[in-house]
Amino acid sequence: MNNKKLVQYPDGYLNRVPILQFVLVTLLFPLWGAAASLNDILITQFKTVFELSDFATGFVQSAFYGGYFLLAIPAATVIKKTSYRVAIVIGLIFYIIGCFLFFPASNSVTYGFFLFSIFAIAVGLSFLETSANTYTTMLGPKESATQRINIAQVFYPIGAMTGILLGKYFVFTEGASLESQLAGMSPAEAEQFSLEMLQRTLVTYKFILMILFVVLVMFIIFKFPNTKAVETKADKSGVGLVETLKYLIKNTPFKKGILAQFIYMGLQTTVWSFTIRLALDINPEVNERFASNFMVYSFIAFFIGRFLANFLIAKFRTTLVLTIYSIIGTMLLTYVVLVPNMTAVYGAVFVSVLFGPLWPTIYGRTLETVKDKYRETAGAILVMSIIGGAVTPPIQGLFSDIFGSMQISFVVPVLSFLYLAYYFYQENKQENLALSKNN
Repeated sequence: MNNKKLVQYPDGYLNRVPILQFVLVTLLFPLWGAAASLNDILITQFKTVFELSDFATGFVQSAFYGGYFLLAIPAATVIKKTSYRVAIVIGLIFYIIGCFLFFPASNSVTYGFFLFSIFAIAVGLSFLETSANTYTTMLGPKESATQRINIAQVFYPIGAMTGILLGKYFVFTEGASLESQLAGMSPAEAEQFSLEMLQRTLVTYKFILMILFVVLVMFIIFKFPNTKAVETKADKSGVGLVETLKYLIKNTPFKKGILAQFIYMGLQTTVWSFTIRLALDINPEVNERFASNFMVYSFIAFFIGRFLANFLIAKFRTTLVLTIYSIIGTMLLTYVVLVPNMTAVYGAVFVSVLFGPLWPTIYGRTLETVKDKYRETAGAILVMSIIGGAVTPPIQGLFSDIFGSMQISFVVPVLSFLYLAYYFYQENKQENLALSKNN
């Protein structure tokens, strides 16, 4: 056990990692992973129960990630005026409220009510991610900040896998697909069946609520380091939102990072949102419970990808590794678009190995380009780039509706990965130039 006294430096970083607090903050990552992966289950269920187009089902993610976008700056303001812990407690409370709203939503059988419930959860998660992503980088020495957020992000796929398994066994049923079952029912029978299907979602959210209450109590009773940069007199008198935004607008590396994070979130969200639908479209003989296995495999691949990336990044330059990852990802998703059999689904699964290091690396590298006094707002804007996950799924859904093929619609994430290959290639090129000048 490390008995070394905990010391906070003027820039907010600590001399060592407070293990208990770091573990508790890390517990938040699987919590929002579960919420995000349940959206993939809900998209498949809502399409059949509410008779939606693929474009309309994409608005599940729009409600979810739209909440992130709208509340990130308010969350940063709370952090700036109070602390990371206060923002986390607020986030957990909104998460709990959103889960509770699923109960009246299931009784109302209204798509809009469900979207509102998902939005409420996202409000809470916006507070959690805005605080926890940056907080993990601060809970220890500055030189290992990116390593800490990568370690914390390893637990995201554990939560995502848990969410999918809860959906698989509590939301979906055995037997024929939901669409096939509804096709043979009268309107009255179909309405009753749809109500029963929506009620099944409540078991999942009861389980999540129990965990949330326990985590909330722990964040209330334990003490946490402040980890905020000590403000000078100039900082206190001169740093406001307008000045911060002016600084960030002129910060070209930061703007490039924001765009890359936006593109990445759209890429990840579309692939995960429509993998179950891809399997159902390619092979109509399988049902939703079986098809959800592909999402379990995806999150296992994502989990493995985290560790593999940490190993490779320790040996090779990060930008080089991610350039190669992005090129391979572009090729894999092109295969998904072009090959009309179930191997395409496995291609969509395997691409999750390549997602592993992208979010935390872009986040950590982009935040490093920002001066300490602008960090809270910069972190919030980075979280706001999650809006990519709200924008891209409806676009892919629209492609699916237009071409009548979920498979062809995967051209949208192909283009996203292609852009990331360009982004990391340019970053790697700049690093090579910098090294050659220093030598």
